[in-house]
Amino acid sequence: MTAEDSRAEGTFDADEFCRAIETYICRKNDGHLIRISGPAFDMVRGWAEQGMPLKVAYAGIDRTFDRYYRKGPRRRPVHVTFCEADVLDAFEEWQRAVGVVPGMPDEIERLEVPMVRERPEPGPNPGWGRGFMPRPTDVAGEDAHRTRRPASLPAHVERVLSRLTLLRGSERQRGEAWDRALDEAVRSLDTIAAKARQARGDARAAIVAELAAVDRSVLACARDALDDRERAGIVREAANELAPFRERMSPQTHAAAIEAATDRLLRQAVGLPTILYGE
Repeated sequence: MTAEDSRAEGTFDADEFCRAIETYICRKNDGHLIRISGPAFDMVRGWAEQGMPLKVAYAGIDRTFDRYYRKGPRRRPVHVTFCEADVLDAFEEWQRAVGVVPGMPDEIERLEVPMVRERPEPGPNPGWGRGFMPRPTDVAGEDAHRTRRPASLPAHVERVLSRLTLLRGSERQRGEAWDRALDEAVRSLDTIAAKARQARGDARAAIVAELAAVDRSVLACARDALDDRERAGIVREAANELAPFRERMSPQTHAAAIEAATDRLLRQAVGLPTILYGE
């Protein structure tokens, strides 16, 4: 049983979450084990107590390592404390995506741990400079603690178009209907890209609405492209992710959050980018 399954069944142990994170960090460090203990353990345990899904934490950790890889050959293993900013960013994005955000009265008032807390600047660490732990600037750089600015509309369209083109040419085969949906989406975005560069006012709003329509259409086709086992697995995973918040939500809010979480996991399953544009 995974940590997420035990969380859904009410037998979740925050220590189990910490062990899973420790194992994942060990794999990312090519087998080099750095124990999560002391303040680092308290930090990771805090992620679990906030209801953070393991996969969301993994995604944040991946961001830190991806940035570290781009700096050239690695010399030292990365400690989990240097992943905190990226993990919290990923969690905030997940909260917004599924609708678990500040302002929902049932959720926020009962949480013992703030859902979003300020990112502290990295402090001194006795391991730095001893050959087994990089300094925070080696891993994260100055941009790690800055708020990410949303992409412009033209940049968003170009990026989505590029990802859809790659997806269309990939080896993933999910039937002719799915292939047609991708072809139509790419053609639509080609047309939109030409208009987006100069669009202002009502024209820009029309493009945003058009992107939302394309997104809904392709997402519906992606749902139909999955078999029953895949769909059931995605719904189960969405329910597991939201299990810590289930009793804090009204039935309507929980149903909406499940739908949003399901759509998010569906996109991941088929490699579909978010086509709609959010400002």
